[in-house]
Amino acid sequence: MKAYHFLRADMTAGSGNEQPWTVGETRRYRGKIKLCEFGYHSSPSPVTALEYASGPMLCLVEVSKPTQRDASKQVSTRRRLIKAVNVERELRLLACRIAEDVLPLFERRFPNDKRPREAIACARGFAYGKATAEELDAARTAAWAAWAAARAAEDEARAAARATVDAAQTAARAAWA
Repeated sequence: MKAYHFLRADMTAGSGNEQPWTVGETRRYRGKIKLCEFGYHSSPSPVTALEYASGPMLCLVEVSKPTQRDASKQVSTRRRLIKAVNVERELRLLACRIAEDVLPLFERRFPNDKRPREAIACARGFAYGKATAEELDAARTAAWAAWAAARAAEDEARAAARATVDAAQTAARAAWA
């Protein structure tokens, strides 16, 4: 049965201490099989496999009949690596697209803070080789700082609202006393 799985860039798994995989290789798990714990895991589609991605290597695999499964993954005793493709650029561009889709929510609340937009542009540039790792790291740091500032502002607004409600309740209780 064909399925999908992600590996790290060095072709190792995200957990355990297995040796790197090679295309064409078949491995068997000889032990207790348990979904999310033991055995060779895979997913029915690249999208569902993405939820468990440990790295950028999207792998087409052939697995033995799954012993357990849920909606997004399954576990088998045997897995053969048919093909592996590095999809780092595609994943980075997808992340940029998703971030751009929600960026208006941030910019509506913080219209003068351009750090998230600049970080997205830098990440896209990095995907195409037009930004350095150092530039990407600086943009990432700036975007996290913007998120932290937004979070602090929201926390302050919540605290102010809570204090206002508390004061109103106190005033109402005093009026009825």
